[in-house]
Amino acid sequence: MTTSPAAKRANAGTRVVIAMSGGVDSSVAAALLVEQGYDVIGLMLRLWSDAPGGDARGGHNKCCAPDAIIEARAIAGQLAIPFHVVDAQQIFREQVVQFFLDGYSAGTTPNPCLECNRYIRWTFLLNEALSLGAQYLATGHFARVQRQPASWQLLRGTDAAKDQSYVLSVLNQQQLAHAMFPVGAYTKAEVRELARGFGLPVHSRRDSQDLCFVPDGDYRPFLQAHVPDALRPGAITDSAGRQVGMHAGLPLYTIGQRKGLRLAGPEAQYVVAMDAAANTLRVGPRSALESTRLRAERVNWVSGVVPATAFDAQVQIRAHGTPAAARIIPEGSDEVSVEFEAAVQSATPGQAAVFYAGMEILGGGVIAS
Repeated sequence: MTTSPAAKRANAGTRVVIAMSGGVDSSVAAALLVEQGYDVIGLMLRLWSDAPGGDARGGHNKCCAPDAIIEARAIAGQLAIPFHVVDAQQIFREQVVQFFLDGYSAGTTPNPCLECNRYIRWTFLLNEALSLGAQYLATGHFARVQRQPASWQLLRGTDAAKDQSYVLSVLNQQQLAHAMFPVGAYTKAEVRELARGFGLPVHSRRDSQDLCFVPDGDYRPFLQAHVPDALRPGAITDSAGRQVGMHAGLPLYTIGQRKGLRLAGPEAQYVVAMDAAANTLRVGPRSALESTRLRAERVNWVSGVVPATAFDAQVQIRAHGTPAAARIIPEGSDEVSVEFEAAVQSATPGQAAVFYAGMEILGGGVIAS
C-alpha cells in the first residue's frame, strides 16, 4: 500500500503510540502507521518476571523476554521511531496473574487475556499513551473500530481465522475513541507479505500463544509453583454422586476435558462440573456437556447503553469458537441470561460469552454458570 503525500501531511500532526511486542503483527502495525505519515512512538510493557532466568522449572515466559525487547527495539530503530519500555509488572501481577490464580483456585477456567485488555492494554497503556501526547493507542490485534455519527463500533477482524474481537469485548466508548487496529483489515497472510515488503526480519516469526506469562503455554507447573495449596487431590463423582475416582487437583482440569481422568468404563467420561468448596469433580457422558442456557456477569456493553429489553444475537463462548444463535436477557446493568436456540457444548465458567450482531461486537461477560 502507498499513502498519498496529502494524506501523510494530514496525518503528520497526529501522534500514535503503538504497543510493540517484537512480533510480526505489532511490527507491521507500526510500519503501516509510519508509512501513513503518523507521528509514531513505540512502547513496550515489561509485564512479568518470575524466578531469575525463568520460572520454577527454569523455562522462560514470553512476556517481554529479553530477546523480544531486543527485537522490538530493533524494529523501532529500523522504522526510525522512538521506543520506550515501561514497567507494568505490579499492576499486571495484581490484575491479571492474581486473577488467573484466583480463578483456577475457585474451580473456574479464567481467561487472563480479557483482564489484560481491560486493565493493562486499554487502561494502563492507554494512559501512558495519552501522557505522551498521543491521540491514539494502536495494537496489532485483528479487529476493527468504526466511527458512527454518535458512537464507535468494535468489529471483527477481516481474517476470521485470526479474529481477536472476543478478547476485546471489554472495551468501552472512551477506549475505542482512542483505539487503532492497523492490521485488522488484513489477513494474516497479507500481514506477513507486508512485513516482507517493509523489510522486517520478523516476517516469518511464529505466532505467539495465549498465556504469555506461562512458559511453553503449560500452566500446570505455574499453578504448582504459585498456588500449591489449590492442588489438593479429591473425589471424582458421577451424576448420582457416587465416587468413581480421584482427581489430582481441580486447577488441573477444565469443563469438557476427557484426557487424564483415568476412569475405566464402557463409555467415555468428561468433566462436566467442579465444586471448589467440596473439592470434587463431576464427570458424565458427552451429552452432559450440552446446555441451552447460561448466566454471565461482569457484562460490558460496548455502546455504553444497557439494552432495555431482551434481544437476539450470536453468542460466542470460546475465543475461536463458532457463534450460536441465542436470546440475550439483561438482568440489571452487568448480568445477563443467555438462552440458546440449540444446545451448545462446554459453556465453561470463567470464560467469556461475547455477543455479536453480524461483524459487530455488542458486548460480553464472564460465564458464571
